[in-house]
Amino acid sequence: MRLKFILLSLVIIPTLVGCNLFRGGKGEASQTTGWKYNDPKYGGFEVKKSYKQPTGPNLIFVEGGLFLMGRVNEDVDYAWNNSPRRVTVNSFFIDETEVRNVDYREYLHWVRNVYVSYPEVYQNALPDTLVWRNPMSFNEPYTESYLRHPSFNSYPVVGVSWLQANKYCDWRTDRVNELQLIKSGVLKLDYENQKDENNFNADAYLAGQYEGTVNKNLRDLRSSDKNATRRVTNDDGILLPKYRLPTEAEWEYAAIAQPESTFDERVVERKIYPWSGSSTRSPQKKTLGTFMANFQRGRGDLTGVAGGSRNDGYAATAPVRTFPPNEFGLYDMAGNVNEWVLDVYRPLTFADAAEYSPFRGNVYTEILKDADGNPLPKDQLGRLQRDTIGYVPNRYNYNVGDNRNYRDGDPFSAIDGNVKDTNAKTIADSDRMYFQGTGEDEAGMTTLISDRSRVYKGGSFLDRVYWLSPGSRRFLDERRAAVDIGFRCAMDVLGDPAALTSSKKKKK
Repeated sequence: MRLKFILLSLVIIPTLVGCNLFRGGKGEASQTTGWKYNDPKYGGFEVKKSYKQPTGPNLIFVEGGLFLMGRVNEDVDYAWNNSPRRVTVNSFFIDETEVRNVDYREYLHWVRNVYVSYPEVYQNALPDTLVWRNPMSFNEPYTESYLRHPSFNSYPVVGVSWLQANKYCDWRTDRVNELQLIKSGVLKLDYENQKDENNFNADAYLAGQYEGTVNKNLRDLRSSDKNATRRVTNDDGILLPKYRLPTEAEWEYAAIAQPESTFDERVVERKIYPWSGSSTRSPQKKTLGTFMANFQRGRGDLTGVAGGSRNDGYAATAPVRTFPPNEFGLYDMAGNVNEWVLDVYRPLTFADAAEYSPFRGNVYTEILKDADGNPLPKDQLGRLQRDTIGYVPNRYNYNVGDNRNYRDGDPFSAIDGNVKDTNAKTIADSDRMYFQGTGEDEAGMTTLISDRSRVYKGGSFLDRVYWLSPGSRRFLDERRAAVDIGFRCAMDVLGDPAALTSSKKKKK
């Protein structure tokens, strides 16, 4: 018996020593080489031992999963453009509310103060307040006051095109990440010194083309000199991922808020709206009978009868957070204003879509570099120069940068199927199915669909109840704006979402 114990000890002890040596006990050493992490004597290879992604301002964590995406009610316009299919969405963050007037004015304020030599940037960022006009309706008070007056601060911004919404997302990314560096003690607040091209941009900072007012850079462990410092890199996990518009799949998943309808991986109720049940009125005792969203009930009935019997109470838009949130805690995922999503519109856009994170609209770009591989100098607005990649031979997963018309508008989707030339120009040419006109209007000769057509969802104060269903979808040219379309931002979740999921459960 004693001999067996000794033999067992001889096996176990070296194993434990080996584990301690190569794993460092606390992840302090490489499990593949045994060299210590974060130690100048061993080369100073830096490894962040633990990371939990911070939640950006106004964002709500949404745990991803499988759901049945598509239409759940009658196809009243017989578009057949959203047939049900099972897809999986990754976990992500999304804004709790639609972007408000006060939020967008903050963006305009920054643009006007920073780009003093380029006033056209401010002009291009302005929402189209004239979308409120109607030849047969008196809406001038909205054109004059809706965006600027403090009484409308908490109302969703409208009159913003898809392109403008994306510019806002870029600006928000930079402002949030600039504050991340300030809070981390790396940079000092230097708003007054930011003019024209000298303004904080995350990509330019990471490329070494923006310095800012440095407070204290990080310790450089590659040097044995304890006073050696370095700039923040993406490896440090200080900077947040980019704000962007949600994909259509993400938006629909977030709107349905399916978890409240599931039990042991079974979907026990196919929801029509972002709330449970088939009615647009609240079943709760305290709010019994009140409307769950801001929409048009019938012809001429946008607000109901005065004297205590009004429907939703708002003839036009309503302040965000006026109506109850869905199970994810998201407001106005139905009604109030429609919302832009990231996708390019196609009637059968998901016929060949991926089962994981489906999306149409990928345009792969790259930072332009010199002969030595260094990024070219930033432009006059302080942004790194980018361009869409051209034809890429010998890749199995993609061959071109612009994939907006992939298998539905490119030569490979043509009826004759007679594609011989595979150069970049031919593959990017979609006029064989969705004719791309020239000039201001690039809609087709026989269709309004083009590679500039973008999806919007959610229904608005001008829409009937049918459009409140998350499965419904419409489209508009990305350069256009409308009185009933706004937007909200989303953000990727990097790495394992389990930590975010567990922390959310603890809060509950």
